[in-house]
Amino acid sequence: EFCVHNLERIVRRAQEVGGFVRIDMESSAYTQRTLDIFATLHERYPNLGVVIQAYLYRSEEDLERLIRCRASVRLCKGAYAEPAQVAYPKRSQVNAAYRRLMQKLLLHGHAPALATHDESILRDAIAFAQAHHISPQRFEFEMLYGIRRDLQERLVAQGYQMRVYLPYGEAWYPYFTRRLAERPANLLFFLRHLWR
Repeated sequence: EFCVHNLERIVRRAQEVGGFVRIDMESSAYTQRTLDIFATLHERYPNLGVVIQAYLYRSEEDLERLIRCRASVRLCKGAYAEPAQVAYPKRSQVNAAYRRLMQKLLLHGHAPALATHDESILRDAIAFAQAHHISPQRFEFEMLYGIRRDLQERLVAQGYQMRVYLPYGEAWYPYFTRRLAERPANLLFFLRHLWR
């Protein structure tokens, strides 16, 4: 209740000033609780969105429910080391799941956001949207600040919406290091793309 109360204060204030709030997703241990909190507030606050992680097996069903309630969903791959009982263990499986969910979101989602730095997935999203006559104004791409600015600028120049986000506040560093520590490949990816 404490969390719902505080989140409601934030979302209500955002609504008053025309803002939008998206609830991020943490490890799978918190997925259901996060979705429950979202469901509690979303009907009263349509300016509230949520994140779905493609690598969780449950995400397809979660996404279908969220599409039915016209939730704004940001799709990401997922940054936490999860057991094979709850998440796809191989990168190829995660990428395939992301593409499946991405197509559903583009076809049926309400103001979907596709969070990825993966150029192959970005190309597939654009090709799928064009093939299905989905306007670039109906969805957005999201990337972390400082990673692949060249790609961000190129997408904007092509007419796509781009949201750039960064962690801030007292807990920005733990947020950042969790993403690096949970998947060591994230560190290599970050370093490889930092100055592009």
